[in-house]
Amino acid sequence: MAEGREGGGPLVPARPLDAIDQDILRMLQADGRASVRSVAERVHVSRANAYARINRLVEDGVIRGFGARVNHERAGHGTSAYITLKIVQNTWRTVREQLRRLPGASHIALVGGDFDVLLLVHTPDNRALRELVLTRLQAIPEVLSTRTLLVFEEEDLEPQG
Repeated sequence: MAEGREGGGPLVPARPLDAIDQDILRMLQADGRASVRSVAERVHVSRANAYARINRLVEDGVIRGFGARVNHERAGHGTSAYITLKIVQNTWRTVREQLRRLPGASHIALVGGDFDVLLLVHTPDNRALRELVLTRLQAIPEVLSTRTLLVFEEEDLEPQG
C-alpha cells in the first residue's frame, strides 16, 4: 500500500492511465455504486476488461476506496471548520497519527506557508468544536498553535454524475 494509506508500505509507481481509465475514474467519481456492466457499456469495453481495469486502479492506489458523499449537517454534524496548525519541525508523521484519531476529522494536509497543517473537521455543534480544539488539539505536545476558521457554507465540487 502507498505511504499515507493504511498499512504505510512503500509507494509502487502506478501504471500510466489511458483515456479509458480516465473515463472509468470520472464515472466512478460521479457514481461509486455503478455496476461493472454499466461501466463497461459507457466506456465501450467488455465487462471482463472493465473489471480488470477497475481492479488495477484499486491495486495501484489510484482508487483509494468507495464511499458516500455525506451532507454533514443533515448527518448531525452541523458545524464545520478548517483548523490551521503550526507544529514542531519534523513531527508531521506523529501529529498526523494523532489527528487521524480525532472525532470528526475529515481531511488532513501537510502544507507550506504560514502554517504547517490544514485540518478539516465536522462536529455536532460549536461546543463540540471548542472541546476538540481546546482540549484535544492543543493537548498534542507537538502542536505549537492553532487557528480555527469556521465554515459558514460549503459545497462538494466532485462530479455529480
